[in-house]
Amino acid sequence: SSVGSMVASILGLLAIMLAFTFNLAASRFDARRQVVLEEANAIGTTWLRARLLPEPQRSEIADLLRDYVDARVSHVDYSTIDARLARSEELQELIWSRGVTAAESAPQSIMTGLFLQSLNEVIDLHAKRVMVGLRSRLPLILWVALFSLVIVGMLSVGYQAGLSGTRRSPAEFLLAISFAVVLLLIVDLDRAHAGLLRVDKHALIDLQRSMQTAQPRSER
Repeated sequence: SSVGSMVASILGLLAIMLAFTFNLAASRFDARRQVVLEEANAIGTTWLRARLLPEPQRSEIADLLRDYVDARVSHVDYSTIDARLARSEELQELIWSRGVTAAESAPQSIMTGLFLQSLNEVIDLHAKRVMVGLRSRLPLILWVALFSLVIVGMLSVGYQAGLSGTRRSPAEFLLAISFAVVLLLIVDLDRAHAGLLRVDKHALIDLQRSMQTAQPRSER
């Protein structure tokens, strides 16, 4: 019937929209995971190069880098995100100032230049992680379109069932549950610091452990 064809078209469009949105959310989730790995590698490189700097900058920067990794590993939710970001940026400034001091004391030092280069990459990756993790979200218009299609699709299924005069089929219930599960997964993937799906921080945690056992903290 024409109503059946219309319902099938709406559900098909809804399925396409769900697949598109899920792929978009999954790619953003994967980008957040990748930038964590890149950040861990960059901090690790900075840590190794910092150990070749002269004293007292070497010990000071080592301690600050430990604090920086602790800040990056710590659990973050929407109530503490601003404080965590401010702490990370404060530590970046402190580490950079120590690096500049080392560069001024030894202007011809190649290792100091390499250290500042890797530190600059750490700062860039921090900005990238903030962008990917907090500000790169699915646009509101996409959510409006998606939920509108879900509502229209479920109403059309109910309308068709009412016209046919048949009893509710378990298949209709399973269809609604399937769409709801996919929708919840999309919502969860789009939330950076909430929900069940979290970005794996094991690369940063492993780095944190290696830095803690590398050498004792200096007295500050």
